[in-house]
Amino acid sequence: MREYLPILIVGSIIGVFAVIFVVAYAGIKNKKQAIGFDRNMPDGEILRRLLRYAMPYRRNFLVVLLLMLLSISYDLISPLLVGNIEEMIKDKFELADLFATVGIYAGILIVSMVCTYFQGIILQKTGQKILSALRQDVFTHIESLSHNQLNQIPVGKLVTRVCNDTNAISMMFTNILVTMVKNVFIVFGVLGAMLIKNYMLTLMILCFIPFLVLFTVIFRKFSRRVYRQVKDNTTDINTYLSENLSGIKITQAFNREQEKFRDFLTRSNRLKKSKQRQIFVFGIFRPMVYMLYISSVMCLLYLGGRGYIHNTVFMGQVVTGGTIVTFYMYISKFFNPIQTLAEQFNMLQSAFASAEKIFSVLDMEPELTDEPDAIELSEIRGEIEFKDVWFAYNPGEWVLKGVSFHIDPKQTVAFVGSTGSGKTTILSLICRNYDIQKGQILIDGIDIRHIKISSLRRHFGQMLQDVFLFSGTIRSNIALREESFTEEQIWEACKYVNADRFIGKLDDGLDEVVRERGNNFSAGQRQLLSFARTILHKPAVMILDEATANIDTETELLIQDSLEKMKNIGTMLIVAHRLSTIQHADNIIVLSHGVIQEQGSHQELLKARGRYYQLYTIQYEAQQL
Repeated sequence: MREYLPILIVGSIIGVFAVIFVVAYAGIKNKKQAIGFDRNMPDGEILRRLLRYAMPYRRNFLVVLLLMLLSISYDLISPLLVGNIEEMIKDKFELADLFATVGIYAGILIVSMVCTYFQGIILQKTGQKILSALRQDVFTHIESLSHNQLNQIPVGKLVTRVCNDTNAISMMFTNILVTMVKNVFIVFGVLGAMLIKNYMLTLMILCFIPFLVLFTVIFRKFSRRVYRQVKDNTTDINTYLSENLSGIKITQAFNREQEKFRDFLTRSNRLKKSKQRQIFVFGIFRPMVYMLYISSVMCLLYLGGRGYIHNTVFMGQVVTGGTIVTFYMYISKFFNPIQTLAEQFNMLQSAFASAEKIFSVLDMEPELTDEPDAIELSEIRGEIEFKDVWFAYNPGEWVLKGVSFHIDPKQTVAFVGSTGSGKTTILSLICRNYDIQKGQILIDGIDIRHIKISSLRRHFGQMLQDVFLFSGTIRSNIALREESFTEEQIWEACKYVNADRFIGKLDDGLDEVVRERGNNFSAGQRQLLSFARTILHKPAVMILDEATANIDTETELLIQDSLEKMKNIGTMLIVAHRLSTIQHADNIIVLSHGVIQEQGSHQELLKARGRYYQLYTIQYEAQQL
């Protein structure tokens, strides 16, 4: 028994570490339960959903699997060949036999390298296809969300989901999963080879496996927790940057750079600490696996060295010098994949954390969907009717209260009222950006809920106060990258709204570069481009929401002229605080606190001396001052 005392001492030391980790794990588990730690989606569910994207490429993965099996032949056979060389040198040495063995070794190595190369190429191509499909699904689903849902999600968070999180998942398909499968094959292959070579030594090495499994289970719990923290803090800092870089001009205008920097530093430090915890967890686990590897090698060398590596008997089986060399290489090839699995498990947790975030977006049910029997409208006349419409953004806080009105085709109707009276809400409801709680909204006598959303919105053209221009060119912003429009059609639309006057003065005309959000154009120029965009797409109903609010007098005259022309195209709905811009409207609807107070033409409302008369008088007197 004394001869096995060193092995028992090594086992005792490993046992002490195991007890320490179990106690630490139990403490963390209790703490998680105390604070209500949410585990969210199980790994099995995440993997099942991700594999759906891999199924179309299962043939590629089958080829990779075959290449993998060929490549691991080197890991399984090379220790036997080296052990054979050791025995060959020790006994009768024949140079021809040595050359033959070395040739076999080199051949297996070359086959393994070639298979590994083609395996990497196939995986990278397949992974990029899977990544592209996943990104398209996420982006398409985001487009399907309602305005209300998009208002609740920070833009930076959505950018993180589409870019950062999908990249982490790409790594899983191109590297992590396949390499993990390869390492599993190597581990079991090496284990089988060791059992055939010397089952008693193999059983000695297997005594370390329970500790390895224990450490892996504990590490899995810790790593999942810290990776979630890293992902959450990364999303937080991306969201903060997206918002504050967009509004950096306001920050500079009010001299709040230092305050914003302190906010950023707080989030950055939070991310740094979570990454440090991630490194700490990994820094504990891998050395423990390495300790098990070194301990197994020490036990092997002790047993071999005890008999001077010459036909040592261990539990009834002979241990030769060749056996020691073979097992030394096998132990390395047995534990190295397991150590690599630790790193890859880290990356797999990162991919799962990213996938969980992505699926949380994909699992959001769009609030606005087409009814099963929703119809497609090829064209509309522009007749609009509200029947006792009630609407609230938040339950119980009514923005519209029993609103009813009727608009004839090609009629120009203006909505007037103080801020918060419900003017913009009415325009949003007509386009079905939100669903009403009570009442009906009819287009050409058809309830808009019975019309496909894409079909409905196709017939509307919206010109808003805050015009959004995309990075690109004037041409791409007017045509919205639709290639069916000709050069003549685009210029005709520009001339119709008087936008050709400033476009013609630009060096590149329609191909003039538009920088982010169109900041190289004035507010009036952006508004004229918005008008041209609307006219080009030939809507049956045009919506102008404060479209003339922030422009100079000269540009306003151009826009007024454009509006007169646009009245002949279709129904026009206008929201304007400047009452001078709506005097020629066919009908003016005056709103207050979500209720229609009065309606009629400009002259009719002035004669009535009601709310509209008060607003007009106030503005007229203000202009005289």
